Amino acid sequence: MTTVILAVAAYLIGSVSFAVVTSRVFRLPDPRSYGSGNPGATNVLRSGNKAAAVLTLLGDAVKGWIPVWLAQQFATTAATELTMALAGALAVIGHMYPVFHRFQGGKGVATALGVLIGFSVYLGLGAIATWIIIALFFRMSSFAAIISALFAVFATWMLFDISHPFFASVAVVSVLLIYRHRQNIKNILAGTESKLGQRVKSA
Repeated sequence: MTTVILAVAAYLIGSVSFAVVTSRVFRLPDPRSYGSGNPGATNVLRSGNKAAAVLTLLGDAVKGWIPVWLAQQFATTAATELTMALAGALAVIGHMYPVFHRFQGGKGVATALGVLIGFSVYLGLGAIATWIIIALFFRMSSFAAIISALFAVFATWMLFDISHPFFASVAVVSVLLIYRHRQNIKNILAGTESKLGQRVKSA
């Protein structure tokens, strides 16, 4: 029962869209109405408000970390790692398909990062480093996220082994994250993907 409660809580926490909340606080357009239409930090940055984008990034990352931490603290000893893995995956799924926002959510990058940090600081730092390196070279947040997702699966395998619950959780999250970036992949191949910091007009 504890695992079920923590899993539901993880999904609900993940369903809070900080891009939407932060945009309302800063009186910015709804992030779903311009740019990529994605309620995430990168799209909020396109509004030109860096503070709102940073707060969105931090909020989305923390809401990925909190469910994993709660699971670590309150799950039964025999099911701690399994509950952490389940909570992490459901937090990201909540962000992607939020019950509070008509199941129209973001792509899950920042929330997934929070989950990785919850699993292992080293895993999280590795994903951050990968994202930064790819982003600096290619200036595309989406491409950096995709490569980081692939890195996360490999790194989790190396740190915890393929039979560990964390591996299954990270693998599922990575597949979903890449799926959510399917339009970005098409844009990258077509050479039309937006670059970091590029501003767009509201729809």
